[in-house]
Amino acid sequence: MKLNEIQSALREQRLDGWLFFDHHQRDPLAYRVLTLTPEGPVTRRWYYLIPAEGEPRKLVHAVESFVLDGLPGEKRVYSGWARQTDGLRALLAGCRRVEMQYSPQCAVPYVANVDAGTVELIRSIGMEVVSSAELIQVFEAKWTPAQLE
Repeated sequence: MKLNEIQSALREQRLDGWLFFDHHQRDPLAYRVLTLTPEGPVTRRWYYLIPAEGEPRKLVHAVESFVLDGLPGEKRVYSGWARQTDGLRALLAGCRRVEMQYSPQCAVPYVANVDAGTVELIRSIGMEVVSSAELIQVFEAKWTPAQLE
């Protein structure tokens, strides 16, 4: 993962963080950008915040608390819907504007990997959710010189 480069790009875009989310390995972009290879099936929701400043933060379910262990950052564990929401509030403390793999009106289907309900959940705790399409172009779709060759 290119943590320093991601944080620099977030600051350039005046965003507080990039919030990654997955459930049942539905967001291949998250796994590629984070260079995350799960040890087994992912059946519970996980969240990973890369803030524009500071250390990343994790929120994982108790059943699969190991799923983000290969990534840097503080880990919080939840079980149950209410604790998940409380955990998200803590995870996103200090943020107000975050990117997610979301595309308004599904204009860029390649990026639209976070379900509407999760976007609503994040918004319900006071966040503005913006599309990660621009950063995906930089960190996922940009060719290396070798690929261009």
